[in-house]
Amino acid sequence: MILILAEKPSVAKNIADALNIKTKQDGYFQGNGYVITWAFGHLLQLYDAKDYDRKMAKWRMENFPFIPNSFQYKVKTDIRNRNKADGGAQKQLTTIKRLMNRSDVETIVSACDYDREGQIIGDSIIEYLNPKQSVYRLLINEWTQTEVLQGLKNMQPNEKLRPLQDAGISRQWADWVIGINLTSVATLKYQQGSGKALNIGRVLLPTLKIIYDRDKEIKSLVPEDYFKLTATFSTKSGNTFQGVYQDEEQEKFRKKQPLEEMAKQIAGKQAKIVDKQVEKKKEFPPFLFNLSNLQGYMTNKYNGWTSDKVLKVAQSLYEKKWITYPRTASTALDESLTGKAATVLKSLSEDLPYKEEIRFLKSKRVFNNAKVESHSAIMPTYLKPKRLTKDQELVYQAIKNRFIMQFMPVAEYEETRLISKMEEPQLPGLFFSRGRVQLKDGWKRVENIQSKETILPFVEPQERLAVEETDVSSHVTKPPKPHTEKTLLRLMETCGKISKERSQEQEEVTEVLSGYSIGTPATRAETIKKLKDVGYIKTERKNLLCTELGIKLVETFPIEQLFDLEFTGRLEKSLADIEKGKVDKRSFLDTVFAFTEQSVGTIKQEAEVTINKVVRQKATYEILGNCPVCGGKVVEGSKGFGCSNWKSGCKFVVWKNDKYLATMRKRATKTLVKGLLKNGRVYVKGLTSKKGKKFNAYLSYQKNESNDYFSWKMDFNK
Repeated sequence: MILILAEKPSVAKNIADALNIKTKQDGYFQGNGYVITWAFGHLLQLYDAKDYDRKMAKWRMENFPFIPNSFQYKVKTDIRNRNKADGGAQKQLTTIKRLMNRSDVETIVSACDYDREGQIIGDSIIEYLNPKQSVYRLLINEWTQTEVLQGLKNMQPNEKLRPLQDAGISRQWADWVIGINLTSVATLKYQQGSGKALNIGRVLLPTLKIIYDRDKEIKSLVPEDYFKLTATFSTKSGNTFQGVYQDEEQEKFRKKQPLEEMAKQIAGKQAKIVDKQVEKKKEFPPFLFNLSNLQGYMTNKYNGWTSDKVLKVAQSLYEKKWITYPRTASTALDESLTGKAATVLKSLSEDLPYKEEIRFLKSKRVFNNAKVESHSAIMPTYLKPKRLTKDQELVYQAIKNRFIMQFMPVAEYEETRLISKMEEPQLPGLFFSRGRVQLKDGWKRVENIQSKETILPFVEPQERLAVEETDVSSHVTKPPKPHTEKTLLRLMETCGKISKERSQEQEEVTEVLSGYSIGTPATRAETIKKLKDVGYIKTERKNLLCTELGIKLVETFPIEQLFDLEFTGRLEKSLADIEKGKVDKRSFLDTVFAFTEQSVGTIKQEAEVTINKVVRQKATYEILGNCPVCGGKVVEGSKGFGCSNWKSGCKFVVWKNDKYLATMRKRATKTLVKGLLKNGRVYVKGLTSKKGKKFNAYLSYQKNESNDYFSWKMDFNK
């Protein structure tokens, strides 16, 4: 019997489906020589500081720096009560242990995601339970049946993945040490009043600094006026076109009067074409998506989308077997995937109006091992989704279209450049004109991309022209635009090495910067979200801006290295090198621990300054109804609607982000809770099924017989 440990229940179901296993028990599937169980992501977490030493239960400056001699793990804590283990995690861990101890289980397979976090999710559980069986690793990029069956034939001994585990553990321990120590001492030193901590993190602060620097650049720019001279020329055939005056490659002039005098001098005079260049150019499609590019594309195209939302939707498509692994940094496919890509392309092309233009080719732009880091770029699988939610449809179509574009004809356009010179009067500069005509749409047909065309009339070299009109226009220098999630993700991906939006050709620069980044594809969205949650940045439309708290933190917090993109990039590069077996885990951790000890010492010696002053407002609680457990008053809290007798042990609560309601795209509201408490059930409109269809139903919230918690019940009877 082979025991397979998946990262989530949905993945376990995919593996069971691939193996044609239908029998489900409490916490696992079984059949055909396999037992398939699952985690819920991380079932274990690192000890809190107080678990190592009780004196750490209270933050005191003299207790820091605090670095454990060895790091230990415990069962994930309950979000409602951090002093006890999460009941669901404890139950599933007990199930996994019982399955591992079965006498008929001969082999254990970790089938968690093939990345840093997936490796330590599986390894932490296996090492915590310490089974006697041999452990293997399932290393696949999608959850289709073909891929699962092939992966089970090509499993690797888990020991071969030790470098990946070392990188995951190094990241986890380093972030714990930096976060616990510097968040604690920064809060003690720079915050007045109790409340949310001043969050300090290895990835958080350099990301904040990127936004701060752009905000400062915008505010410091002093707008300046400049002027342009444009002439409208007529040809011998009677057509007209415009040219912009340039003097020594400059077309922006600080003074208006000289241009106005020129305009008067050339009005009605003659010019001639002194240079004409016509060039056919090719436009290649943008590269396949990696996660950062997908997040940038979606957040830029659709209002209200965040990088965190894109990741969640992409992850759901991955777990449904419709796309490959999304948390990738690569924009190309492994060369071994040519056969698979051809199969997928054939499947996806069947019903397309331009299918006759699609040709499968093994090009280096698409298939290139040198451009693949751990995981290939995101692409659809051969399975066609039948039912998608609206959000899933948008993300899936973007990935599907980007894939198909690679196998469409290259787009072509013709660019014409004209240079005109005044015959009389003689001017020191020339007039420049540029035109563009799309010749072949090619891959642009996939998304019906309309190219901007500026059509110039046909002229011959040395042809004489007449100046029909002149115009001196006024302009003002503009500051750079605020960062959006798209531009921020790009800078995080390249550690600030690429400061502007790249052209398609410049995408190759990413290869040089391999591993040198702020965070990873899997964590960048979470970092941006956390910056918003802790109040360091805010959003205005699509723009990301520093808050007053974020500005004060950057300008006051003395550990400048944590704001330095180079420093953070080197740490992330070291983690990538640990993963490749090039850097030793111990030396990396020693560097991080020494940095933390030095930083704590620096903060302690700094002058007393207040970055954040927490003013507590006395809460006024609206009573929503009587508690069905103890008769107390139910009131609204920050995270849920709970009984005011919770200090006496009453556990009644309806969480605002309740998972059951979230599956139907609903959140608990005051109105919903009031209805429940008054009538025992409530009529809820606009629920969404798994298939994306809207429906209405009655919901009740009933206490479980076996414990103190409540569960939802649904019915449709009036």
